[in-house]
Amino acid sequence: MITSQKWRSATAAILAAGIAVGTGAPLVVATPASAQQRISQFDSIRIPSGSVIPVSYEKEKIVVTSDETSPLTLTVARDIRTTQGRVLIPAGSQIVGELRPVRRGNQIGTQFVARELIVSRRQRYRIDGYSGVITRTEKSQRGAGTGSVVQGAALGAAAAAALAGITGDKAIATEEVLGGAGIGALAGVLLGRRSVDAIVIRPEQDLAVRLRSDIVLR
Repeated sequence: MITSQKWRSATAAILAAGIAVGTGAPLVVATPASAQQRISQFDSIRIPSGSVIPVSYEKEKIVVTSDETSPLTLTVARDIRTTQGRVLIPAGSQIVGELRPVRRGNQIGTQFVARELIVSRRQRYRIDGYSGVITRTEKSQRGAGTGSVVQGAALGAAAAAALAGITGDKAIATEEVLGGAGIGALAGVLLGRRSVDAIVIRPEQDLAVRLRSDIVLR
């Protein structure tokens, strides 16, 4: 009798263990999925509108005319971190956009408009950001040398064509020219100008990007 009771007790314990394993198994399967969801939500970091991203460029300055649009890719100058020190955007990331002419009343200038942040090959984010308006100009006149205007500069295609046309300095064609219409195509349009007021941009000083909307990083 005692032996029978022990056997029944042992059987009951085994069955109970089996039920526990059976009901526990789905929880083991479900936990990674729910944990992954929580981690994903936790790792979504929002950089708010109004934040400013410092930038740099391979040339010390960029020269464009007041009426041209030029594609431009800038580099994030230093790590963008949380207050706890976590790196959100590492230095060396790229910001892709373009320089666009701006006219506000009597003010004529240019402004960088950002449209994409490239952190790595697999991390690309659409962004909406802009720089301040740059109105700093330097005048070049027909027959005069380009002097300091093109030295150490990247040139917009229209600026390169205009400067080459009025100064006769063919060496301008060997400078770095930003994408857009070719110099040859623009030369005819700009023929006859006696002077050009080129806008001179200092990237590190002038092109820091202020976000117009949040960026959500994952």
